[in-house]
Amino acid sequence: MTQYSAIRAPFLSFKENPFTNGDPLSAIHYEEDGLVIIKNGRIISTSPWSTGKNALEESTTIESYPNQLLIAGMVDTHVHYPQLPMVASYGEQLLSWLNNYVFPLEARFSDPEYARVIARSFLSELLRAGTTTAAVFCTVHPESVDAFFTESTKLNTCMVAGKVLMDRNAPKNLRDTAQTAYDDSQALIQRWHKTGRQLYAVTPRFAPTSTEEQLNTAGALLAEHSDVFMHTHLLENKAEIAWVKELFPHRHSYLDVYDKAGLLRPRSILAHTVHAQEKDFQRCHDTGCSIAHCPSSNQFLGSGSFPLFQALKTDRRVKVGLGSDIGAGPTLSLLQVLSDSYKVAQGLNTSLHPIQGLWLATVGGAEALGLEHQIGNIIPGHFADFCILDPAATPLGSIRTQSASTLSDILFTLMMLGDDRSVSATYVAGKKVYQR
Repeated sequence: MTQYSAIRAPFLSFKENPFTNGDPLSAIHYEEDGLVIIKNGRIISTSPWSTGKNALEESTTIESYPNQLLIAGMVDTHVHYPQLPMVASYGEQLLSWLNNYVFPLEARFSDPEYARVIARSFLSELLRAGTTTAAVFCTVHPESVDAFFTESTKLNTCMVAGKVLMDRNAPKNLRDTAQTAYDDSQALIQRWHKTGRQLYAVTPRFAPTSTEEQLNTAGALLAEHSDVFMHTHLLENKAEIAWVKELFPHRHSYLDVYDKAGLLRPRSILAHTVHAQEKDFQRCHDTGCSIAHCPSSNQFLGSGSFPLFQALKTDRRVKVGLGSDIGAGPTLSLLQVLSDSYKVAQGLNTSLHPIQGLWLATVGGAEALGLEHQIGNIIPGHFADFCILDPAATPLGSIRTQSASTLSDILFTLMMLGDDRSVSATYVAGKKVYQR
């Protein structure tokens, strides 16, 4: 049965990449009083209200959001759903933080019921923050993957996720083997990849917790399933980088460890990459893999400052999206992550324009996941995954927006002062799944 619905609101979409365009404002299309028409979960038209209203079917349900802003649902390119219960745990850097907080919690995800409860809470919080798609780490337990995709399927959210591969340098109850990693991943790919909107990622945690044999196994899985994803960590922390050099002395670099295992290709997501050198960015560009920029997490763990504009150099651009990286990141709100991204960029003597920031949170994230033809923008043919933003949702936001004279000023206010309270509603495939 054909189902029509429509949203009347100011909306913003992207015509091109604002990082490659001299004037970011010319990269967007902004409709002050717009109409987006949805049919069976996908956008079929966008227009000004004055002209589009004449094309509405008689039975179409219309929802209106005056004085707010309709954007595409935001895309989180790196996050750990099992770490939600220990977000904002005090006082560690990466390696000790993993041992003291993360590993003890992740051991609980062998319990399917516990995994389901946390998956349900995580997805609820994600939607409350206006994020409709994410690249998600589960745990080493297949049960954690089944729980996550089961809950995501109920919401019809597009999610990329996978079982963690980890056969050394971790507690015994969180280790698998190269063979069990292969067998479990094969079964999960068959069960979940492209089931509805669910997508599978082969997920070695990071080089120190996988033997060379297991990394080669991950590469074999990717070779056998050309359309699945790969998701791991890279160059996050200086102590981690030194450890990789000890563990893989025969490799030229941290990135080379993954390269030799066959892990670098389109739909490969490398989280952090804080300490990348030019040769690393060039190799990422050449192989088509993507970087998840996680400024909130990097500041929280003291990992360093990712050089965003170096990664995005026009002559060898690397695809970059934003990652909240819960639980090292203290928030799921990509608006708050954008605030941190702006500050990190300032510290590196570069300025992140709010339109560039919004692009990273939507189209950029979709591109980083290779899903830019389905999500991340408000254009006909895309899924109707939306986020409604209210710049005046908080008392301070209300005061600030009264003096905002331009669209860029309003967007910058959202980027610096916005959080989950700024999200009025979230839609997935045209269905409202969250309302403030």
